[in-house]
Amino acid sequence: MSRLVADIGGTNARFAISHGLPPGKVAGPELLVDPRHLPVRDYPGLAEAALAYLAGHPGGPPAVHEAVIAVATPVDAEVIRFTNSPWTFTRSALQSALGVARLEVINDFAAQAAAIPHLGSDDSEPIGGGTALAGWPIAVIGPGTGLGAAGLVPGPEGPIVVASEAGHVSFAPHDALEIELLRRLFERFPHVSNERLISGPGLVTLTRAIAAISGREFAGDRPEVVTRAAADGSDLAIDALRVFSGLLGGAAGDLALSFGAKGGVYICGGLCGKLGRFFDHVSFRARFEAKGRLGGFLSTIPCRLVTNPQTGLIGAAVYRLGE
Repeated sequence: MSRLVADIGGTNARFAISHGLPPGKVAGPELLVDPRHLPVRDYPGLAEAALAYLAGHPGGPPAVHEAVIAVATPVDAEVIRFTNSPWTFTRSALQSALGVARLEVINDFAAQAAAIPHLGSDDSEPIGGGTALAGWPIAVIGPGTGLGAAGLVPGPEGPIVVASEAGHVSFAPHDALEIELLRRLFERFPHVSNERLISGPGLVTLTRAIAAISGREFAGDRPEVVTRAAADGSDLAIDALRVFSGLLGGAAGDLALSFGAKGGVYICGGLCGKLGRFFDHVSFRARFEAKGRLGGFLSTIPCRLVTNPQTGLIGAAVYRLGE
């Protein structure tokens, strides 16, 4: 049975066709057929983007019987409104437009989490810690256009995906600089969440705030401007990326405590990979473990940076549909 799978963020809409997981736990390249991404800004809505993807399939539009759509927004209603893009759709209208017998709409980080047990050893790289313990929960977090988070908890038939909106928990400052960051952001936002700082737009917000606090200047409006400035030797950009890495580590540590994630913490999403050497593993790990009396608990938990760019699509392809 053919399945249309999609991973829809605020910037990119990724699509593929899947015919199911082949024998074995690891998802090989044959799991996803014709994976492509389309810019969200080029289409008025999800249905139009999905139909454009299907129309462009080699050999003509394929017959798909079901669809699993992972979206970067809460999925608790018939009407789905994206947090970081203007797209809105209803489940019934989307199912009708696609002409599928079954449609499942899941959170984008539920898809990321679902993929974790099916990734190979080459699909991620370590960021410190000990050895993952079998039978314990796993936490997944990552910045992109927003900040996503989810968990995997042990179940009788395999890991159970626990979706969340933990990226929107309140930002908790750790030191004097972060207290000042929070004070300044309160002037702009009635609620300062982790996502306000730990995301692509958040990196820009963070860099501007550090510039203002330290009497320096920054005129960029996109995260890649920050990384380019860092590559050119900008002290401001390097400082901002170090702080950003630490903030992500702190948020990951909070999530690990929330889930008791002795099975490991995985950093997903596209942003950290794009940061390259400016994703500061030392700052990340230091803040991950900086939880007072629970620092020892966290010190043994391994963290891994997922490097496979198709993780969301893999998760949508292996996601178990209810009967």
